[in-house]
Amino acid sequence: MKEFFHQLLKDKDGSFSLREVITLIYVLMSIISWVGQQFFGIAVPEYMFYAFISMIGAGTFGYSLERKSKLPTTN
Repeated sequence: MKEFFHQLLKDKDGSFSLREVITLIYVLMSIISWVGQQFFGIAVPEYMFYAFISMIGAGTFGYSLERKSKLPTTN
């Protein structure tokens, strides 16, 4: 399970990235707000839900544009 989370937090180069951490936090916040609204009747303002989803979309869109860095080879 620990290795799974390590893989989630890495970018295409295999380095840890703050973008992946923030996107994962927003995914967890969206799930928690949904559970709170469905099972506990805690109303989440609509604009907050749209903000969470927008941030998740921005994070995944940035990931799709990212390219692997080409490291120079030394002979």
